[in-house]
Amino acid sequence: MASSWRRSIGNMRSFVGNSMGGLRGGSNLASWIVAGTLAYFLWVKPSQDLKREQEEKAALAASSDPYRYIEKRKPIPDPQETGLIYGNKNRASRSEE
Repeated sequence: MASSWRRSIGNMRSFVGNSMGGLRGGSNLASWIVAGTLAYFLWVKPSQDLKREQEEKAALAASSDPYRYIEKRKPIPDPQETGLIYGNKNRASRSEE
């Protein structure tokens, strides 16, 4: 009973080791560090920089004209065919009636 439990743990460890390329010890850790660093500099950091740049542009635009109107809420969807509660009021069907 205990040997089957140990064998299943051993099989799981070998499966995980093989799925990670068969590397063990320090070389495995080093490869994961290199992969993580590359992923950070190729995907995470550029997206963070782009987001920060967009926020800075928005702050600059907002500070340039303090009295400019900025919509702070999304329009309420209208279940009818007019689209939105404010906006195009379906003038074509009213003129036909």
